[in-house]
Amino acid sequence: MNPWIVVEKEWDPHRANYFETIFTVGNGRLGTRGSLEERHTGSLPGTFLAGVYDAFDAPVVDLVNAPDWLVTEVFADGTRLDTESAAVLRHHRELDLRRGVLTRETEFALPDGARFVLRTERFASMADRDLCCLRVRVTALDRAATVTIRTGIDGHRRNLERLPTYREDTEFGYDRKWDKWARSTHLRSTGTGFTDGVGMLECRTIDSGVDLAYALRTDLPTTPRRRVEARSHESIAVEVDFAVAAGETVGVDKFVGIATSRDPEATAAPEDRARATVARVTDFDQASAANAAAWDRLWAESDCEVVGNDRVTQALRFAVYHLLIAANPDDPTVSIGAKSLSGEGYRGHVFWDTEIMLLPFYLFTQPRAARALLGYRHHTLPGAREVAADNGATGGARFPWESADTGREECPQYTHDGSGRFYTREEELHVTADVAYAIMRYTEVTGDETYLFTEGAPILFETARYWVQRCEPEGDALVLRTVMGPDEFHSHVDNNAFTNRLVRWHLEQAAAVYRRMAAEQPELLAALTEPLALSAAEAEQWVDAARRIRVPVDPDCGVIEQFDGYFERTVVPITEWDDNDMPRYPAGFDHFNCEGTSLLKQPDVVMLMHLLPEEYSLETRRQNYLFYEARTLHKSSLSPSIHAIVGLRVGEAGTAERYFGRAAFVDLDDNQGNTGEGMHIASAAGTWQVATHGFGGFQATREGLRFAPALPSSWQRLRFSVHWHGRVVRVDLGHHDARFELIGDGPAETISVWGDPVRVWPGEVVEVRAPESVAS
Repeated sequence: MNPWIVVEKEWDPHRANYFETIFTVGNGRLGTRGSLEERHTGSLPGTFLAGVYDAFDAPVVDLVNAPDWLVTEVFADGTRLDTESAAVLRHHRELDLRRGVLTRETEFALPDGARFVLRTERFASMADRDLCCLRVRVTALDRAATVTIRTGIDGHRRNLERLPTYREDTEFGYDRKWDKWARSTHLRSTGTGFTDGVGMLECRTIDSGVDLAYALRTDLPTTPRRRVEARSHESIAVEVDFAVAAGETVGVDKFVGIATSRDPEATAAPEDRARATVARVTDFDQASAANAAAWDRLWAESDCEVVGNDRVTQALRFAVYHLLIAANPDDPTVSIGAKSLSGEGYRGHVFWDTEIMLLPFYLFTQPRAARALLGYRHHTLPGAREVAADNGATGGARFPWESADTGREECPQYTHDGSGRFYTREEELHVTADVAYAIMRYTEVTGDETYLFTEGAPILFETARYWVQRCEPEGDALVLRTVMGPDEFHSHVDNNAFTNRLVRWHLEQAAAVYRRMAAEQPELLAALTEPLALSAAEAEQWVDAARRIRVPVDPDCGVIEQFDGYFERTVVPITEWDDNDMPRYPAGFDHFNCEGTSLLKQPDVVMLMHLLPEEYSLETRRQNYLFYEARTLHKSSLSPSIHAIVGLRVGEAGTAERYFGRAAFVDLDDNQGNTGEGMHIASAAGTWQVATHGFGGFQATREGLRFAPALPSSWQRLRFSVHWHGRVVRVDLGHHDARFELIGDGPAETISVWGDPVRVWPGEVVEVRAPESVAS
């Protein structure tokens, strides 16, 4: 096994949607699913541009399925080379994780037995995020033939919409399941054409009014017999004919430049910028080399390798690859949806997953990307103010449970068939505290106090204001009624422990930042607070409110009650597990009828133990882990990784390895059966966290970096890098030794390794032996 390569070895239409997802190519600015260039029955192609949303013809806003830059058809003597018109003799595709390149080789046979090989290579450039490239090569193996290649841009795209209600046991095959969906139209063509050999397709999102421009350039390594430029009102294409001899290869190199009217800091019109993108490309090889060099730089800081277990290394690199193609460090107005840019699941909406699950990876490997992701919350702060006002607040800001381009609430109220009611939009308030947590975590890890005092502080202050209004007095205490915690099986609850504790922490941090700015940055503080009419007296009220919020006061007394009355809920034991050794719903239960039970969808109190481990003793964390782990069904892909990390920290290594396997292979093995709809990107980030924060024993605290590795027996070593205060620490961990190298100028860094302080100087490799208690 090559841990840098993910392979499709044969053509299976039943598995096609799965490979479309895992073979997504992208660069943070866009993602394109790994569909065959010529498409096929049951295919679900998609290109998604970060931040391009539209609500026309849909119940809530969608991440737009944008024009398809891949669409290509190849004909041999009039027969279309596709999986249905010709016989597939062999088929092989490889995703090169190191370079972000998807290659394909398919051998077709015509009805008379003549064989033709179609080879393609595609990538979305990391060196130029406005550029996509496709190389097409066709070889006639047996005889002379006429080969026609038609490649272009298809603007006739639609988003999936509400699925009609069918009988419970109704199933549709791969060739029909997407046909049963309705469609939403989000794009209106505004022009197509060719000028000096370069094609242009322009369109506009109907409701949000975003202009999109695609420029098409084709290079021909062999002179064709005929070249035709074709256009319709929603598409453009170049068609070329070749007279091919037996053994001869012909083809096309295709370059597509993409620009939109919402691109940050852009001054020229989208059409001009798209044209400029394809004009500056020398040739395919030059574009490929630039892309590879950009990926080399990314992997130098982001690689995570397990020596001795190539399968796990492949899973980790697969996770890192998809994380790298999901974030754009150059755009602080976009975030990452629950399916990244790999599918339409959750309509491309942004959840708390970004701040809690994804951000740690970017913090420690790509801090510019982390900064951009936090920039999205500042960019959408006006929308968060509207959400607070819509929910009765007279000031402050509350971030929505699901957000898109504006920061307003985009969470649907009902399931797609109208049978189930979602209360998350009204009650799952903790996302606001999660954003505050991310702000403070970013500042702690990077030391970037300029960010904290400019963009971070207004968010902290405005959201603190919201919490003070949302809390209700109960005697001398403050309570939070009618909320939903991370668990999500239980709505309309009072005093969810996770929410209350994070709100207390949030208010304390907001007050502390205000005090610091008053002492260190009084002029900047005045500039920030004057438009908000925020006074020092109000900031002091946050301290009082934090003190009064009801939270578990003495955690060492035992198990923390998840919310008021949780211990009185009916205990329903989990008695069945699936083929992945994960719990099944007990008979008669599903997502919508667990309210009266003690069953949990995903970690709640355990998530609190994960985020604030130093607030609770080891024994408290262990008791709560064991109590709630036995009640958790893990019906969210983020659940296994959190249980793995907390399990490792409380001494449950065997359980942790099982949960790590579930998280690491959720998409590679499609162990939930829905990878075809898009990546579980939170699980990808959780996989990286389990390896580094879990088995690597890595923690970043106010006191510095800590490492206490406890590797699985099948792993020989674990290698990764982390950014810390502007420098990089390269980490190489074994069972009984560890090596560290500090990259960057400046003084030595003191880190903790297996509980002992270690000084690491820039440019030197320091080796540490495990103490006897660990080595034995």
